[in-house]
Amino acid sequence: MNPGQPRLVDPQPRSDDKLEPALRPRALSELIGQDKVRENLSILLAAAKQRKEALDHVLFYGPPGLGKTTLAHILANEMGVNIKVTSGPAIERQGDLAAILSNMNSGDVLFVDEIHRLGKAVEEVLYPAMEDFSLDIVIGKGPAARAIRLKLPRFTVIGATTRLALLTAPLRARFGATFRLDYYEPGAIQAILQRAATQLGSPADETGLALLAGRSRGTPRVALRMLRRVRDFAEVRADGAITAEVAHAALDLLEVDALGLDDMDRRVLSTIIQKFGGGPVGLNTIAASISEEPDTIMDVVEPYLMQLGFIERRAQGRMATRRAYEHLGLPYTGTDNAPTLF
Repeated sequence: MNPGQPRLVDPQPRSDDKLEPALRPRALSELIGQDKVRENLSILLAAAKQRKEALDHVLFYGPPGLGKTTLAHILANEMGVNIKVTSGPAIERQGDLAAILSNMNSGDVLFVDEIHRLGKAVEEVLYPAMEDFSLDIVIGKGPAARAIRLKLPRFTVIGATTRLALLTAPLRARFGATFRLDYYEPGAIQAILQRAATQLGSPADETGLALLAGRSRGTPRVALRMLRRVRDFAEVRADGAITAEVAHAALDLLEVDALGLDDMDRRVLSTIIQKFGGGPVGLNTIAASISEEPDTIMDVVEPYLMQLGFIERRAQGRMATRRAYEHLGLPYTGTDNAPTLF
């Protein structure tokens, strides 16, 4: 894999994910997985409808690709209101947010993806809007400047973040409900794939979908992307049906192994093991060795490798575990009793 080349198993959205919105569930009853979150949201929705009020502000956090955006659209759809979608990096100035807020209608949903990347000045505008449903505007400059407070209709902010710790305490405190999304079980992923295959009109048997589910890293976005690529393979190299044999051949061609690791994952592991004796080695050193950004490794590669128990974060840096050596077929030369940092 060349540096910068899109990864099939990257949980971040890509330009070729055009079909994904069409595959999203539109009602809470259609949502597969995240059972506890779904149950809590159903109570939240029922209470808001019963009181005929706007939904309370909601914050979703967790790894990318687990359905935070989907849930925001579901909540808006269930409440029968409009949703305005933006992101933290897109709101650069206070005026940008003021323009969005001044066009909100009663009960509308404002979905802010990557909300941890909002600027401090923009956050200051959002605080009174979320708490008091008012918008403070300063007109003029210098001694002649004056502040005007505009009342806003009651609306709902739904925030999504992969880095909860980067949210400021005042912003976190203004959300009435906070939910963490976890990786999906293989059975839930398989059910999502079955639903998507039916919508796409692609014949698929249980064994083929089970194989895809097992390699999807517990992430629906990755699973749906794999399904589309395997469907392409099935139509070109086979009879169009997604079987275990077809799925296995397609994913082998795409260099996705039995645990869902791709070339980048294996390069990170082999770099730690073969270049640095299994570690400990710093994140920046690993990134420089494979020509990738440190944030990419920390946010996209490491979470799944840690979930599998292949790497550990220690005080001195990252270390590969015995399981990583075994997966790569390399002789283990480390020790198992060093204390971990967290």
